[in-house]
Amino acid sequence: MQIEVLVDVKTTLGEGPLWDAQQERLYWIDSFDGRVFRATADGREIRCWDVPQKIGSMAIRKDGRGAVVSLARGFHFLDFQTGDVALIADPEPDKPNNRLNDGKVDRRGRFFAGSMDTMEEGPNGALYRLDPDLTVTRIDDGIIVSNGPCWSPDGRTFYFNDTWSGEIWAYDYDQDRGAVSNRRSFAKVDRSRGGAADGSTVDAEGFLWNALVYDGRLVRYAPDGRVDRIIEMPVKKVTSVMFGGPDLDILYVTSMAKPPLPRFPGDGVLRGSLFAIHGLGIKGVPEPRFGG
Repeated sequence: MQIEVLVDVKTTLGEGPLWDAQQERLYWIDSFDGRVFRATADGREIRCWDVPQKIGSMAIRKDGRGAVVSLARGFHFLDFQTGDVALIADPEPDKPNNRLNDGKVDRRGRFFAGSMDTMEEGPNGALYRLDPDLTVTRIDDGIIVSNGPCWSPDGRTFYFNDTWSGEIWAYDYDQDRGAVSNRRSFAKVDRSRGGAADGSTVDAEGFLWNALVYDGRLVRYAPDGRVDRIIEMPVKKVTSVMFGGPDLDILYVTSMAKPPLPRFPGDGVLRGSLFAIHGLGIKGVPEPRFGG
């Protein structure tokens, strides 16, 4: 196994690595600075788009010419050709202290993204589903910080976490209706070193990978929730993970250069880097595109 710094752009809050298998390009975001990045699998041909608000997550649209993005004040479209950003819907116009955060697309092209309390204190957030016809549905609520949405390879289990709950949840997922049920604890998070569950992905074997932010570790959980493997990273503030590369066998890891609140730890010179881990002997699954 080899961990390398793929791109060092010192993202204030790097998040949401996304490999688009059709374009063979890697996307990631700077959540606090409102930027979307794109590069080749080996970190070349870097392109950047600015968005007008903090950004929580993104997904490539079905035509590949743009993305759906969860900005602080709602779901938007980003046009890659012009850089224009257009509002789709704001699901929380009455909650100015919230912002939208992490999100991903299910096998039927629906975009799921949750909101969070910006002070990371109150259960004021919720989980939403944006359908290809651009309707928005609330899926769950009572969440402090929405993070880690992803699905099992067969699409029948949905994983999600409230970062400060101390656990990762699993739901039964109805692919026809885009509905969740039977929320239960999938895994308890080891918070003994001050870390918390952040972004997740699922590999081709059905194991879930989670970034333990502020702890500097990546944890691979088996489908039954047991800890299968732990990888120590060179920075504490790792934020999210995604398999990519032409063979889907590179694990990309984002990190933050500056903690959002003063109570969180700092890092060394590699803070804010985008990392690539080679030689794991594990492959991911292609990430779907948004259907709208």
